[in-house]
Amino acid sequence: MPGFIDPHIHFPQMQVIASFGTRLIEWLNTYTFPEESRFADKAHADRIAGLLCDTLIAHGTTTAVAYCTSHPQSVDAFFEAAGVRNMRMIGGKVLMDRNAIPALHDTPQRAHDETLALAAKWHGTGRALYCITPRFAITSSPEQLEVAGSLAKALPDCYIQTHLGETPEEIAYTMSLHTDDIDYTGIYERHGLLGRKTLLGHCIHLTSREVDVIAGTGSVAVSCPTSNLFLGSGLFPRGRLLEAGARIGLATDIGGGTSYSMLRTLDEFYKVLQLNREVHDPLSAMFQITRGNAESLGLEGRIGTLEPGSEADIVVLNAAATPEAALRMERARDLPDELFILQTLGDDRAIVETYVAGIPIRTLSRST
Repeated sequence: MPGFIDPHIHFPQMQVIASFGTRLIEWLNTYTFPEESRFADKAHADRIAGLLCDTLIAHGTTTAVAYCTSHPQSVDAFFEAAGVRNMRMIGGKVLMDRNAIPALHDTPQRAHDETLALAAKWHGTGRALYCITPRFAITSSPEQLEVAGSLAKALPDCYIQTHLGETPEEIAYTMSLHTDDIDYTGIYERHGLLGRKTLLGHCIHLTSREVDVIAGTGSVAVSCPTSNLFLGSGLFPRGRLLEAGARIGLATDIGGGTSYSMLRTLDEFYKVLQLNREVHDPLSAMFQITRGNAESLGLEGRIGTLEPGSEADIVVLNAAATPEAALRMERARDLPDELFILQTLGDDRAIVETYVAGIPIRTLSRST
């Protein structure tokens, strides 16, 4: 099938995954921000970027949308590693000028200048695409969000990514900082950051107005089920969003997320929807992590498809790759049954080969 697409991942958090015992804000302060400060070192950024690309390939993921850090060298490392492997990757420098450790702070002016320079360098270079990346409204001042909005106008072909409505505590803290805005979504709305190229991570705790604004602007609500369960953040309201006509994405959110595998992500998403009394059949599930996520990026003519003329990012799977799965496959009745076995029991062991732009690369990545 087409290679998997992950529309929300934090590449500097590979060594944060599986960090014990906190909820979102404390988790960021305790683990994430100190880890991201290490990416001022280009050699470290190079190492992790290469490991990320190879790990994604091993799990059948051929495209990801990544948060880098506030250091421009982290962006260079990310796109250089992706370029060596000829991967269709999207990413950008994180904009954050407050409420984190000083080593990660930039300024509105630096955010503007460095984003412009990095977008000029990388957007459209090979298969790279750039993403304007204000981390979230807690770590960006109104002045920096205004800069992000001006960047969105200046770079209309680039993506925008941020976080929204992950936990009640986060929302309360956000609104204490942005007292002039009607709600969390309204902050991004006022600064011109919503639209069809905007990816909003999490989107769990939303008012009816926020759901309508997300749908009305064509923004993408990206669910991150393993992260939301791991951090105790809540259950993604897929039904409410779809009823309003909103666009949906599904992602791993490494390193709050607990697996690089889009198959494991589908398994947890199924459980989240079960708790919400919603149904997600196997064909729709596999569509979501391929063509569905491609549509959320506006790239369905290039990736997420096996149509002639597409970029030939392909994954070959074996639903009987483990003894347990092989035993279950003996009783598989049809294609939906096989796909559901893959999403419930599958992981990187089910990936036989990953082709990037037509080149078999999983075996090479694993051997090196």
